Amino acid sequence: MSAPIDTYSTQDSRGFAPKASAVNGVAHTSATAMDIARDGENGVPATTPPRAINRRPSRRPSIQRGAESASVGSRAGLLHTRFNGSPVSSSISRSPSLLRAAPHSQDSIRASTVQLSNMLMSSSRHDSPRQNYVFPMIAPDEASIPEQPLDDPQSAASSFLDDVSSTRSSPSASGMQASGLTLLRPSSLDEAHVDHSPSTPSEVGSPTPVPSPRVHPKTLPQDMSSPAPADERTPLLTITPPQNGDASGAPALKLPSRVDSLRKVLAHTFTREAVADVTVQGLKALPAVSLGTLLNILDAVSYGILVFPTAEPFISLNITSAGVSMFFITAVVSQLVYTLGGSSFKGGNGSMMIEVVPFFHILSSSITSDIGLEAGNERAIAATTLAAYALSSILTGLCFLLLGFFKLGNVMGFFPRHILVGCIGGIGVFLIVTGLCISTGLEDTEFTYTLDTLRFFLLDGRNLLMWALPFGLAAVLRVVTTFATFSERAGQLIFPGYFVLIPAIFYVVVLSARLNLGELRDAGWLFDVGGGEGKWYAFYEFFDFREIRWTALWATLPTQFALLFFNILHPPLNVPALAVSLNEDVDTNKELTAHGYSNVLAGLFGTPPNYLVYVNTLLFYRVGGTTRISGLLLAGATLVLLFVGTGPIAYLPIMEVGALIFVLGIDLVKEALWDTRHRTSRTEYITIVSIMICMTLWDFVVGVLFGIVVSCFFFVVQNSQRRSIRSVHTGETVMSTVRRPSSQRAYIREVSKQTAIMRLQGFLFFGTITYVEETIKELLDGLKWQRSPIRFLLLDFALVAGVDMSAAEAFVRIQRMLGARGVSLVLCGLTVESPVGRALESVDLLSSSGVEVFSTFNDALEWTENMYLRTWFRSQKTESSALMLPGRQDGDIVAVEHLGSMVGSPRLTHLRDAGRRMMSTESRHAQEDSAVPGEPLDTIVKAFSSYADLNPRRLQPITHYLDRMRLPTGHVLWKQDDEPDGLYIIEAGILRAIYRFSDPSRSIEESMVPGTLAGELSALSGLPRNATTVVEQPAVVWRLSTEAMRRMETEQPELAREFFGLVLKSAKVDYDILLSALATRT
Repeated sequence: MSAPIDTYSTQDSRGFAPKASAVNGVAHTSATAMDIARDGENGVPATTPPRAINRRPSRRPSIQRGAESASVGSRAGLLHTRFNGSPVSSSISRSPSLLRAAPHSQDSIRASTVQLSNMLMSSSRHDSPRQNYVFPMIAPDEASIPEQPLDDPQSAASSFLDDVSSTRSSPSASGMQASGLTLLRPSSLDEAHVDHSPSTPSEVGSPTPVPSPRVHPKTLPQDMSSPAPADERTPLLTITPPQNGDASGAPALKLPSRVDSLRKVLAHTFTREAVADVTVQGLKALPAVSLGTLLNILDAVSYGILVFPTAEPFISLNITSAGVSMFFITAVVSQLVYTLGGSSFKGGNGSMMIEVVPFFHILSSSITSDIGLEAGNERAIAATTLAAYALSSILTGLCFLLLGFFKLGNVMGFFPRHILVGCIGGIGVFLIVTGLCISTGLEDTEFTYTLDTLRFFLLDGRNLLMWALPFGLAAVLRVVTTFATFSERAGQLIFPGYFVLIPAIFYVVVLSARLNLGELRDAGWLFDVGGGEGKWYAFYEFFDFREIRWTALWATLPTQFALLFFNILHPPLNVPALAVSLNEDVDTNKELTAHGYSNVLAGLFGTPPNYLVYVNTLLFYRVGGTTRISGLLLAGATLVLLFVGTGPIAYLPIMEVGALIFVLGIDLVKEALWDTRHRTSRTEYITIVSIMICMTLWDFVVGVLFGIVVSCFFFVVQNSQRRSIRSVHTGETVMSTVRRPSSQRAYIREVSKQTAIMRLQGFLFFGTITYVEETIKELLDGLKWQRSPIRFLLLDFALVAGVDMSAAEAFVRIQRMLGARGVSLVLCGLTVESPVGRALESVDLLSSSGVEVFSTFNDALEWTENMYLRTWFRSQKTESSALMLPGRQDGDIVAVEHLGSMVGSPRLTHLRDAGRRMMSTESRHAQEDSAVPGEPLDTIVKAFSSYADLNPRRLQPITHYLDRMRLPTGHVLWKQDDEPDGLYIIEAGILRAIYRFSDPSRSIEESMVPGTLAGELSALSGLPRNATTVVEQPAVVWRLSTEAMRRMETEQPELAREFFGLVLKSAKVDYDILLSALATRT
């Protein structure tokens, strides 16, 4: 080939195929970014548009036109906004400290990188690029869009609408279908956004508007055949009344009345088929309804009877068994709410929260103590106690409604599970104690943990028999269910059948021995029910608002809040577990809302809180209760039990109730202590045991609070033992993903030993920051500092969740230690507005001298590498040395205050020696071969100078195989998995490669500056591209196509072998750094 010609990169549907176009006949003069900008504005446009070019966002959002489209414009900085492509100062006012603390702009870092990459080249060949060069935006489908400069007011005002309308009007653009609004919009409105200019050959793929659906002509009035032009205010759907002279003459439609509508609904609902279907479902649900009714009876006699403590004044008022009626009312209310659509579980079983019983006893005891157990206060105590129970239900319901309304169903999952398990174990101990009291007739208030109580239960023969018999029955049931093998259906029925069998055997014995029931009741074998307690509404007689002592009621609020806290823990845990067991998909927030309504209603009825019972619902489903008909039948059966009243309780054997309470208490204690022994850590198990002890010896509220405090303490201890430093590196092993000239990269790899890198993780607080502080002290003190002193300490906060005040102040101490040693603190992975940034700025760390802030880890690495390069170039300016760089302008080098002079410091001496070994070689080549024509040999020498002693004259024949290309910002050179078309040597500008993997979070970007290669491995191997490469800043590249490579191998085999060897060496270094970045990234 003769002298290289200018080509403009193009892309057609078959692959990369550049087409030549004469542009000013440049042969031996190097093109710069200024040339690109000038030609792009005034030169001849390319015959074929680039493959995909995205304009830099400017005062308007960008429109993504395809699934493969990516934001490829130059990244805007954090302290500057982009206006017409040029960085200008933001108009947002900032305080001086905030300006100082704001992270470095990516654009400023990248501009510095480009300047440094060109240091060894003649400045006459690399003028500053213009930033306002405008390139057309080309969609992925190569649709032509009229080019408008960014400073055109019409572009700023209408381009966004043009983008939206083109996307909306094209059924094929981006694979998107027209929306419903588009289909309803009048066609004249869509036509307002369609370019009716004649299409050119390059506009074959231009989008076409989707025609609006036409209304049948017979449905339109006569005067609407030519509709008026539509605008944005045109309604999408217009109903036009009949016009005078309408041929149809149809009478006006008469809307049906509400009575007619209701009649039609009833006629379609209560059909013979519907009634038959409901009847069949009801018959199928009878086994499940029978089981659910039996479970409600057992729960009522075991928990409902415990609602009121067996103590005065409730015994004398004969309302101790009224809790059974309260149980049935709250169960019916919750069952109806869940069945009538409140819950997604069609067969969900609602029941009273059994865990509230211990708290209810605390409430009643507190109220009795505040009012006083004097004569005449009995009804006041009862009324206030009932009001407290109702208040607990209303508070619980309101809390559930708020959780459901704000979609906080998953929030309670953050509560430590082992605290809840400890509370359940404490309830189990309470039930066992209650079973002892009910079996022996001991009042709750008389039970104490003393030797006298122990003698009462063990040394008294009558008492021993009364509690040992039900305890033995409970033990037998648990042994049978644990070690015996049953079918699934039999296993579900063994528990209710066992407690049906106990009273049957009891009355067989009574009838056989002809025992008197009155004598048995007096002896404590049957419940003694007063005359008025048989009525189901007996407890309402004590709901006298005039008797409520409001002071005593408000005094129960601490216990109420503890009860509320405990109540709201269960549904968010039970509902997901039940959904998994039943293989149903439910909305937890909907279930919480249903719990809210059911509890508010229960409170208005004056009954305890309720919830969806996991075990009962699971058994109900397995027996066939999977429809809402079965739920309604269960509610009806429970309502019948309520109307029957509490009279039948007088015939229940106390041993049966005691056995049931013992079974439930033993199960809860076993669940807390035995089942968790191998599933929890040692500290969690200690927390469970300590909660149970506190609840048993002191109070349930004290136990819950103690569990929270102990959990927080263990949490701090455990997290303090975790290392908050994820990894420690040096700049030698972790480099930025910026491809630099070989000599600069070798220099940076050597001098970056002075960069210490720490990647932090977790929440940094007073317990974890100590380890960070000690590790940094080790870098600054002792032999480690003497062997390898550091210049930069880079702390990565990308994985840090938060920083407390103690940790923030510790970083201030660290900065002072670093400042004393002349070490700069570099912070990355945060912004000033982030929680971590605000915590550090609250102690004025980010605005301190010697502290640099970056938003990403790669930006921080790139900045430190630029500092090392600037220090070398600055030393060549200030020191008398023979290593002066040709063509360098002193004004282009910015003074670096971070590193100072090269004289008198071991760290700076290290930089000087490394620069003389690695940077001076390229400088001498530039001086010796200054007479050789510049490009592309200058760039080739710059790319490979550190790998071999190059002779530019020997490489001269390579220029005949290279094509010079000018690329605009946003141009896509190739996409991942495309077939290779050649390799590229970058003379000016910046390219960016985007490596995408199956896991999007693992994607990584790599920048390529002048003096580096792009696409070399895929070109040599012939394999598909492994990344998408776009132009970040206007670039000039030299392309060695695959055809030219084969031709050079044939015509110049020795030259090809030498050149490809250099390419492989460069690629090996580049990919080693890229793999290191992948291995060490977060």
